[in-house]
Amino acid sequence: MSTREELSGKRVTVAGLGVSGIPAAKVLHGLGAHVTVVNDGDDERARAQAAELADWAAARSASGEGGGGRRAGGISVRLGDGDTLPDGTELIVTAPGWRPDKPLFAAAEKAGVEVWGDVELAWRLRETGSGRAPAPWLAVTGTNGKTTTVRMLAAILEAAGLRTAAVGNIGVSLLDAVLGDEEYDVLAVELSSYQLHWAPSLRAHSAAVLNLAPDHLDWHGSMAAYATDKGRIYEGNEIACVYNVADPATEDLVRGADVVEGCRAIGFTLGTPGPSQLGVVDGILVDRAFVEDRHQQAQELAEVSDVSPPAPHNVANALAAAALARAYGVPASAVRDGLRAFRPDPHRIEKVADVAEVAYVDDSKATNTHAAEASLAAYDPIVWIAGGLAKGAAFDELAARAADRLRAVVLMGADRALIAAALARHAPDVPVVDLDRTDTGAMMAAVREAARLAEPGDTVLLAPACASMDMFANYNKRGEAFAAAVRTLAAERA
Repeated sequence: MSTREELSGKRVTVAGLGVSGIPAAKVLHGLGAHVTVVNDGDDERARAQAAELADWAAARSASGEGGGGRRAGGISVRLGDGDTLPDGTELIVTAPGWRPDKPLFAAAEKAGVEVWGDVELAWRLRETGSGRAPAPWLAVTGTNGKTTTVRMLAAILEAAGLRTAAVGNIGVSLLDAVLGDEEYDVLAVELSSYQLHWAPSLRAHSAAVLNLAPDHLDWHGSMAAYATDKGRIYEGNEIACVYNVADPATEDLVRGADVVEGCRAIGFTLGTPGPSQLGVVDGILVDRAFVEDRHQQAQELAEVSDVSPPAPHNVANALAAAALARAYGVPASAVRDGLRAFRPDPHRIEKVADVAEVAYVDDSKATNTHAAEASLAAYDPIVWIAGGLAKGAAFDELAARAADRLRAVVLMGADRALIAAALARHAPDVPVVDLDRTDTGAMMAAVREAARLAEPGDTVLLAPACASMDMFANYNKRGEAFAAAVRTLAAERA
């Protein structure tokens, strides 16, 4: 019996309204399941979402559309009661952000009820029923660089003439990708640690873990648990487990994975690659993994200058994307063409302007210390704009490694004192301006201070190493405020 048939008539509880819960509820209702949605919040937005969902389900049931023509009934929504397991629940489908220590999941375990995430649901529903094999998944996770790598991968696959999409924690939702009318040859899939935690049966064609650094430890409980969830991406891989040579923890996850016989460990490195690795030689991205004689031969893939921007961590992203594409059989020319066609999303090490011979670069997406360290490694000398919500992070290692590159630092945001203290310990000679502000207007002041401190040839770099929500709705709004401030500065000095 297929998963679609199994879900028909089943009592399924969906945990959470929102970007993943509502689509999951609609899909399950359409398959004939009896759906109850539980949600922690009971605010105006949640009530509006619940009413809209109930009306949608009632209209479909009345027209006979629910359950492939069967009347599946409505969708029940319980607001302000996300911890209680509804009576009769046979399956839970949860939003990825719901923590595994919630009482709802403890009750489910006690009752013997399975818990799936939306990725697990999509994986189990990927069979088309048309006799055509479902599109294989090339999957990417890591603390930083996931979105960029997946979009690079999609660009390379498209350059090879393949029907593909960047999906998962980015772009098209996985449920839309596997249930929609469009047929894909292969999918480039971004997966977060949350999504992987709730996807026990996922088995990718090939997968990559880009890096591992402390993040979301409040959700996972420990670094070990976080790494374990990231490592789930390698389970059952068929062709290649791609790891970061510079981050041994990623290779450790490969060693611990239960993969299909013959699946290979493929490393990527910014140095000269060994056999079964991709790397860089004299400004050229080369492949010593997917060639006939990897001990004696190397295949030129692209030039470092084909990567935009060619910052070290972004070159590493390109190598990981190339490794997954080559694992799928993509020719070297498509790697080059795809990387040339790729353009990064906004607020990811994005140059805004040159003003008075100083470059202004927006990397607002650097919301943790690992991402900020990669960004800081790309420039020298730097006037660094940093600060925000630290999320429990420590900044000593970051300050020590960046010290020699820093001209000055401008700090703002709720947890700026933590960065200031680390700089005092590890970079005591670097001038630090503490704006003592958490209002959105602080960004203009930060840019003015950075411009005052910068010298011709310097880079003013927004790489906050912190989350944005103390001052801005999200990192996009923070980056937009920085770009607007730079444009104002440029106009003033024109």
